[in-house]
Amino acid sequence: MKRILIVGSGGREHAIVWALRNTSPDPVEIFCAPGNAGIGQLAQLVNISVNDQAELARFARSNEIDLTFVGPEAPLTAGIVDAFETQGLPVVGPTAAAARLEGSKIFAKDFMARHGIPTAAYRSADSPARALEFLRSGEFGSADTAVVIKAEGLAAGKGVVVAATRVEAEQAVDDLMVLHVAGETAAERVVIEQALMGTEASLLLFSDGQDYALMPAARDHKRIGDNDTGPNTGGMGSITDASVLDAATLERAVREIVEPTLAGARDEGFAFKGVLFLGLMLTADGPKLLEYNVRFGDPETQAILIRLKTDLSSVFDSMRTGTLGQLRLEWTEGASACVVAANRGYPGKYESGAEIEGLDQIDEGRVQVFHAGTSLAPSGRFIATGGRVLGLTAAGETLGAALQLCYGALQKMSWPGMQFRTDIGRPPRA
Repeated sequence: MKRILIVGSGGREHAIVWALRNTSPDPVEIFCAPGNAGIGQLAQLVNISVNDQAELARFARSNEIDLTFVGPEAPLTAGIVDAFETQGLPVVGPTAAAARLEGSKIFAKDFMARHGIPTAAYRSADSPARALEFLRSGEFGSADTAVVIKAEGLAAGKGVVVAATRVEAEQAVDDLMVLHVAGETAAERVVIEQALMGTEASLLLFSDGQDYALMPAARDHKRIGDNDTGPNTGGMGSITDASVLDAATLERAVREIVEPTLAGARDEGFAFKGVLFLGLMLTADGPKLLEYNVRFGDPETQAILIRLKTDLSSVFDSMRTGTLGQLRLEWTEGASACVVAANRGYPGKYESGAEIEGLDQIDEGRVQVFHAGTSLAPSGRFIATGGRVLGLTAAGETLGAALQLCYGALQKMSWPGMQFRTDIGRPPRA
């Protein structure tokens, strides 16, 4: 029996574990470190931090793990893949050198420039004074022109500010570089970037360093409130549907962004093995790259993997062994959706600790409930402990059918302080 270790603890990892079980033709034994209460229904939980490389490697070796897959970005950028490979432990994912595409915004933008990948005009600044100098130079437009400020390093979703005016942009520089709202070291340098206009889309792919396989294009909903109001979150819902990326735009994104990225990585000595996430802006001038992530997104993963028909463990194996080109991935037709239920107060200081009622009323043959932040009460009920708590996910022949299943399930469950968006899947405002 194949033994697989998944590193991570959120809704993304629950979806990965579920897909491994759901798509495998043979029994698999799955471990998850550290996991959560929902994941514990499908896998053996291992109480090891995602950042404890030595202990994770020791566990993989002593338990004869056949393959380790890492969900979150922090251990990837810290070099967990390099550490496992050095010890001869089977692992799939980008090396630390490849993970710089997410770990360093400046490295990523410079990489795009070196390889002619369409993206927004930018400058990098290593001090607040230098950042303000760029903002006030007029290079990014007038005082009323929107501009984007990005922390250089990993910032747990708090490092990007889309400022509507120069005053807001200057405040963002102060918040990030002086007040350190995204962390003490995340914004020692910042990227100042032209604000692109258009519709966002997420294009994810599997890569073995040479060949790649695209996943269904997705779109997520970042803001906490309906009609895209309120602060950004880690993601309040996501969809996959043919309308996200039409065939002509997809072909152009592959030709101008996907293939130059993978070729550029090989040319620079860090052939990309793993899951690559491309955040796209679909502008009037064609698709442009906003950012790289070097792992599955969350909650895009939930909406994507619920449509996977091919054995996911074989996909992971082929990425590691360089045989992805020999594998034909299959997906269900139609569309899918994930609607996130969160605790009141999220993405700020949120309430926590209420028991969730009604989960046993949901037909998990039609709607998958992926746990992002739960624990088990002595009563056996799940407790809403995280900011994002659950992701209700379904596939359907149409997007409307998938959404109807998700929202129907949401009406059957509740806890004091539960909040969710009612407009997931609605076309973005122009």
